[in-house]
Amino acid sequence: MGRLSLGRAGAPVRREAVAPGWRALALLVAWAFFMENLDGTIIATAAVRMARSFAVAPVQLNVAITAYLLALGVFIPVSGWMADRFGARAVFCSAIAVFTLASATCAVTANLGQLTAARVLQGLGGAMMVPVGRLIVLRAAEKRDIIRVVAYLTWPGLVAPVLAPAVGGALVTYASWRWIFLVNIPLGALALAVALRIVPTGRPPRAPVLDWAGFVLTGVGLGAAVSGLELVTGAHVPWARTAVLLVVGAVVIAGAVVHLLRKANPLLDLRVLKVPTFVVPNRGGSLYRMAINATPFVLTLLFQQGFGWSPLRAGAVVLAVFVGNLTVKPLTTPLLQRFGFRSVLVSAAAMAGVTLVLCATFSPTTPVLAVLVVLVASGAFRSIGFTAYNTIVFADIPSDEMSNANTLSSTVQRLTAGLGVAVGALALRAGAPTEELFGLSARGVRPYSAAFVLLALMCFVAAFEAARLEPAAGAELAMRTAGGRR
Repeated sequence: MGRLSLGRAGAPVRREAVAPGWRALALLVAWAFFMENLDGTIIATAAVRMARSFAVAPVQLNVAITAYLLALGVFIPVSGWMADRFGARAVFCSAIAVFTLASATCAVTANLGQLTAARVLQGLGGAMMVPVGRLIVLRAAEKRDIIRVVAYLTWPGLVAPVLAPAVGGALVTYASWRWIFLVNIPLGALALAVALRIVPTGRPPRAPVLDWAGFVLTGVGLGAAVSGLELVTGAHVPWARTAVLLVVGAVVIAGAVVHLLRKANPLLDLRVLKVPTFVVPNRGGSLYRMAINATPFVLTLLFQQGFGWSPLRAGAVVLAVFVGNLTVKPLTTPLLQRFGFRSVLVSAAAMAGVTLVLCATFSPTTPVLAVLVVLVASGAFRSIGFTAYNTIVFADIPSDEMSNANTLSSTVQRLTAGLGVAVGALALRAGAPTEELFGLSARGVRPYSAAFVLLALMCFVAAFEAARLEPAAGAELAMRTAGGRR
């Protein structure tokens, strides 16, 4: 007989007696995550060419980016219920198929309206694909393997935003913007074929009735908030409409929280927010993720607009962050075992802030070698921090709450990561008056220096938040990992 674990509603979820190891599943989900994350960030590189093809202003392409993020915000919260209702395997495989077909549709669109509709469909696929895939892996792994599981699942989020400028620049320069979507077809087809072969079946015999009120409230609230933040990335910001959207988003999200706390079977069970190792990393980790994911965007603009580099050269230099990611990856688990989660989180967030302060010193006369060294160091601390944040959120979560915790954490992580460009744009807008105030604009790279300092401050706040964890937070998880090493 297969083993039983518990789903969101306490219903037993039957596992297959013979199933692939978590490593195979983790690599599959990491592949899907990379595909989705790359697609979510690469479009910004091709915006100018796409706008020219559609005969619209480049700023109008923001609607396609916003549509994708809106779909994520609306549908990620319901992904856990979908997995419990229809089975994680069925939802995951369907999501891959939807995402791949939507990518093909994006590639053949003839106008901005068609592209926006296809991006909504892509967002629906991505919203189900990554959170449900991660849930499959977490259910397949033992507690002692969680650190290594998350290490596998973290690298796509680190690599994709860094590769996007280089890959997008090369495709736009030497091929066509349509290839930024066409590349997903073979990637998605391969992922679907592997998923159908190795993802174990298993679904609960019953699932709670969908919390429609919670679904609508979270969707409207997150949708309004995302739309408001995305408006600031344009050349001319409609501040009145932005303020209205942000206020509406905040009010509706507050209403959603009240509803979720009172509902017997809520869409998202907020009781997990009572777990310090879940709430503290998500709160401080959100600042960290937004700052870190804004960095490639701001760096690319600095190199292209501030230094006058070509898109290809700028993207190639930003790849140094990827080198740092890969170099430090084998050391992440030993560091967590040796020093503990709190020390690693505080150090990673603080040092990431230091590297951003160093980025603020870049100028057209800065030696390229110095730039590369700073970016490699930035990538290393980025990798350590992401792995630690993404792991500790599950340290003290019971098995029967794993689905709910995964859904809530996925919602927070994907939205904060997706809003990196908006945060970068806000930092640049705030950077201009800041540099004027302190007389830094004469350096010739305004407003980038102050923008990097503002992003660094977000990392320092995240470090302060991580310091609030107990010294032994996550210690049992690290000890289990050490004890389970074979």
